[in-house]
Amino acid sequence: MTIKVMLISPALNSALREARFDGDAPLDAAGVRQARAAAAAVPAANLYVCGPSERCARTADALGLRAEHELTLRGWDMGRWNGQPLDKVIGSEPEAVSAWMTDPSAAPHGGEPLLEFCARVGRWLDSLQPLYGDEGGRVLGVVEPAVVRAVIVRALTLPSEAFWRLDVAPLTLTGLSGRSGRWNLHCGQPLSPATGD
Repeated sequence: MTIKVMLISPALNSALREARFDGDAPLDAAGVRQARAAAAAVPAANLYVCGPSERCARTADALGLRAEHELTLRGWDMGRWNGQPLDKVIGSEPEAVSAWMTDPSAAPHGGEPLLEFCARVGRWLDSLQPLYGDEGGRVLGVVEPAVVRAVIVRALTLPSEAFWRLDVAPLTLTGLSGRSGRWNLHCGQPLSPATGD
C-alpha cells in the first residue's frame, strides 16, 4: 500500500503580504476567513500535523483540524533575518543574500543552510514509511510554504537549486503518494470543494 502525504500551506498573514522573512506573524482576519471557508474541502487523513508556527497552528484551527504540532516541520530558520523585510536585507547585505540564494550550504544569516533544512524535513518524510508500513496511510500537514518546497525537493530527489523555482500559494494542497524513495507529486491545488477526496 502507498502512503499519501498532503501538505496545506497556511493562510495569508502580514509576513507574506510584506515579503518578510517569516518572523512567525499571526494570521490576519482575511486569512482566518479564507481558511474557515476552505475547511469543508480538507481531505480526510489518519494523522493531522502542523508546523509549530502560530500561522500554521491558527490555519489548522480555522480549518477545523486537531493537528499535532510537529517540531521537525518548523519553518526555515533564517537566524538574524527572521522578521526582516526582504528588500531591507537585500539593500543592507546584497552579497550575503546572493550567497544564500546560490550556495545551498551557506547560512550568512546564522540560521539553517538550505541543505540542512531540506534534510530535516526529508527525515520526517522518510519516517512515515516505518510508521505506516505495508498498510499505507494518509497524513495531512499544515506547514510553511518553504517546508512544502523542501519536501518536494527531497521527495523527488531534485537538485537543491530547484527549491528556488517552486512557488507555493497560500491555502493550497500539495500531495505526494508512494513510499520512501519513490514519490509521485500532485502540485498546489487550491483548497476548494473539488479537492476534498
